[in-house]
Amino acid sequence: MPWPSFLRISWGWLDCGCAGRQSWTSITARSTGQKTSQRPGELMRILIVLTYYEPYKSGLTVYAVRQAEALAARGHRVTILTSQFERNLPLETWKNGIRIIRVPVAFRLSKGVVMPKFSGTARRLLREADLVNLHVPQADAALVVWQAKKLHLPIVLTYHCTVEMPMGLISRLAGWAVGWSSRISANQADVVVHNTMDFAEHSSFLKRYMDKFKVVPPPIEVSPVSEKDISDFRERHAILPSQRVIGMAARLTAEKGVEYLVDAMPKILAKIPEARVLFAGEYENVPGEAAYRDRILPRVEQLGAQWTFLGRVSDDDLAAFYHACDVLVLPSVNTTESFGMVQVEGMVCGTPVVATDLPGVRQPVLTTGLGKIVPVRDAAALAEAIISILEDDRPFAPDQIAALAFTYSPETVAAAYEAIYEGLLEQHGQSRT
Repeated sequence: MPWPSFLRISWGWLDCGCAGRQSWTSITARSTGQKTSQRPGELMRILIVLTYYEPYKSGLTVYAVRQAEALAARGHRVTILTSQFERNLPLETWKNGIRIIRVPVAFRLSKGVVMPKFSGTARRLLREADLVNLHVPQADAALVVWQAKKLHLPIVLTYHCTVEMPMGLISRLAGWAVGWSSRISANQADVVVHNTMDFAEHSSFLKRYMDKFKVVPPPIEVSPVSEKDISDFRERHAILPSQRVIGMAARLTAEKGVEYLVDAMPKILAKIPEARVLFAGEYENVPGEAAYRDRILPRVEQLGAQWTFLGRVSDDDLAAFYHACDVLVLPSVNTTESFGMVQVEGMVCGTPVVATDLPGVRQPVLTTGLGKIVPVRDAAALAEAIISILEDDRPFAPDQIAALAFTYSPETVAAAYEAIYEGLLEQHGQSRT
């Protein structure tokens, strides 16, 4: 059955050293129709597909960057296929051992991007690959899976979250398209990956694929910082020694529940007048979030000097930010948030966390005890939890931090993906012989 013509014009969506290894072997191009029989332990040509990649910042893109770079560091040839979401971005480039191919965007639909040249580019890159790893949600995923199936390529689908769309006909239609594409892709994928079993067991989507589901923790990496770096950060942002810093690291998007932290602040300030919020992340030009921003910013302005937007911060500054915070808050409100990697980033820096009781999101706190869980959309409970942590200065034990850093390190995550890839390549090789 031919692929429906309306899907040939593709559009995407988001938002949701090699020591001891064998050298790279020559592999016949898939355009000849010949299939390779990749053996476990050999280096692989991995195509990773997602709608947005850096410099776009989101949990999904940060995950993909760390995954890709850690796989490349293990000697694999990693190619990223993504959108040219900003016209000044190069169509093809290399960064940190990763080949990045961007497809021009014709126009946008809310957070979505329409890319007429995506299908041809994907087909070309799939012929060069040994396997494909898609990050969803993305509306292009079904098209890539269809092409990969024709080439008999192993398919790994990394499922990040369930997108909950804002009101409006276009947004609802886009949400339907993304959901349809994700279902088609998961049906055809060899393995479906997510961060936690908790989220999977509560996800009507992932429950259907438990026979091929695997848990791989998200890759977490925080830049090392010195005491001087932290001191400089505090001075640059006028953080007084007496102030208690409530941190939030996110983009200003509806699923983050920023309004509940805003609503919690009067109660917090009544108890701890020296409390202050630092919001690290994009807040002005987040795709598809203009209405939410316009609704939230006037309320934030009423807090005056007790709330500071830092905007997008560098990796080094982000590490200093975590160290400067007395508590990190993640008041997310729906399943578009499925984990919240910033929680572990903060914990690795010794900062306790307050997070909402959402499947997946609650796991870092529940499994470590390094924070508190509060009900969703409950500003009063959020305030009480923040106050409780600010009044308790007990430091984390060093072994807790070391265990976290190992479990979530990009190297650990890359090794888990590598094992999945090698198993699939072995299965596919056997099925073709």
